[in-house]
Amino acid sequence: MTNAEAWDYAIGMIKVDGLEPTAEFKEYIEKEKRGEVTMEEAKRFLDKKYKMKESSNA
Repeated sequence: MTNAEAWDYAIGMIKVDGLEPTAEFKEYIEKEKRGEVTMEEAKRFLDKKYKMKESSNA
């Protein structure tokens, strides 16, 4: 499976849940498909944007 196919599959799975990726996220995916960013950079982008903050009450 190519990276493009993997991203298309992932977006399809998101849409099954009735969700739609943001325009910013879609553009980042296109950059990764074109080789402008690495998968590791994409992971850091997602972690920074969507990672839950740890609670200080733990």
